[in-house]
Amino acid sequence: MHYTLRACQPQDEAFLRRVYAAVRAEEMAMIAWSAEQADAFLRMQFDAQHQHYHQHNPEADFDVIEVDSEPVGRLYVQRGAQRIHVIDIALLPAWRGRGLGTQLLQALQQQGPAVSIHVEVSNPAQSLYQRLGFKEISTSGLYRLMEWRASATAQHYGEPA
Repeated sequence: MHYTLRACQPQDEAFLRRVYAAVRAEEMAMIAWSAEQADAFLRMQFDAQHQHYHQHNPEADFDVIEVDSEPVGRLYVQRGAQRIHVIDIALLPAWRGRGLGTQLLQALQQQGPAVSIHVEVSNPAQSLYQRLGFKEISTSGLYRLMEWRASATAQHYGEPA
């Protein structure tokens, strides 16, 4: 599958809110709120997350993921000399489980000596990260820090580091 990344623009806000709501949909389904209450909560949470990400990662790449010019997700990445940190990766439900997340992460693995990501301990995407060679580094509250290292992968497959 061919994808492209493009920098988020102000006109992407409605789409980015939709992606955020899709990520939280299962959680929101368990709460007995009206649609208006849920929408207000999601707006507030999106705004807080958006502000936090930009405030704490001013040099990061904030990209929209597109397939055939259709926006299908978001990828936020902080690039450093020693590692690439995935701040957030999220796909619309119709695009999950189709190999796109694997492609995105493998592309990042080719770009740096290490790739890290924080993931909720209940997030099923952990199995994807593990298949790609990510290892648990630490757990704090609801989040697990996972990291992939090029040298660890080489050793894992029996190649010299």
